[in-house]
Amino acid sequence: MKLVIKDLTKTYKNGVKAIDHLNLEIGKGMFGLLGPNGAGKSSLMRTIATLQSPDSGTIQFGDINVLEDKMALRKVLGYLPQSFGVYPKMSAVALLDYFATLKGIASKSDRQKLVDEVLEITNLSDVRKKYVSGYSGGMKQRFGIAQLLLNSPKLIIVDEPTAGLDPAERHRFLNVLREVGTNCTVIFSTHIVEDVKELCNEMAILNGGRILKHTTPMEATQEIAGQIWTKVIEREELETMEASYNVLSSNYNQDNSLNIRVHSLELPAGDFKETAPQLDDVYFIALKQEESVLA
Repeated sequence: MKLVIKDLTKTYKNGVKAIDHLNLEIGKGMFGLLGPNGAGKSSLMRTIATLQSPDSGTIQFGDINVLEDKMALRKVLGYLPQSFGVYPKMSAVALLDYFATLKGIASKSDRQKLVDEVLEITNLSDVRKKYVSGYSGGMKQRFGIAQLLLNSPKLIIVDEPTAGLDPAERHRFLNVLREVGTNCTVIFSTHIVEDVKELCNEMAILNGGRILKHTTPMEATQEIAGQIWTKVIEREELETMEASYNVLSSNYNQDNSLNIRVHSLELPAGDFKETAPQLDDVYFIALKQEESVLA
């Protein structure tokens, strides 16, 4: 099933245009929606998830007209927002059983089987009887995946799920998401480039409520092969370099010097070396190009 978004627009009462005539098609598999904070990612996710209505445009998922038949979408939707609350003093198994009841699974034995399955998938079986309110951040996010799997969703939306997770928890969470994302459409919204690189077979860069680039991580980096150059400079040289070159990023070395990455179609003047492009470079190029268009 394909998700097709056409000419979607949303402006809030304070005048902020969160979604700006957005067009996007998303097929089966892991789709990364990459953009800085305030880019409109959450607004788009909430609109697709039928939690808010757009001003104009259409959303189609398979044969479901999402904006006209919200309940039909909700039956096949799994949604994990940026943050969610849980009932205090309820274990994972009790809370999942409750959610399964709300989703219309009347048989106690069916619910028990389903809850056991989603706990196994999310690696929470060992802590099934612990209060969810006492879980670590990563465990709570995996519980969020467990609850959204209860209705065997065809479309899964996860909004900034790895923000605030430590590296080990992030790794465990991404592994779980990779496993559940093989048979459905998963939209993974994030500002962390590494998440998209590790997880997604297709991606789009979003800013200002507009799609700046729609590609795959591999194609995106191949496109800029031979265009990324590095140089080691002193910290006080950075401002001059930024005035002379298209500096994408800079990182400190152990001796307090800086390693800068520059985008140029040909070898820049000076002691630059060609380097392999990274997805971060693609991201920064797209954002900088948009800045120059708007300037």
